Amino acid sequence: MPKPKGQKNTKNKAKHTKLLQRKLNKQRAEKEATKSRLKAIVRKANEAKKNEDC
Repeated sequence: MPKPKGQKNTKNKAKHTKLLQRKLNKQRAEKEATKSRLKAIVRKANEAKKNEDC
C-alpha cells in the first residue's frame, strides 16, 4: 500500500545522515593522525641526520 501524498521518511534519512557523518569524521581523524605521525617520524629522522653530519 503506497504512502499518502506528502508523507516522507525523514526519520530514517536523518539517522542515515548522522551515521554517515560519524563515519566520515572518523576517517578524517584517522587520516590526520596518520599525517601527524608521519610528520613526527620525518622530523625526527631529519634531526638525527643533521646531528650525524655535525
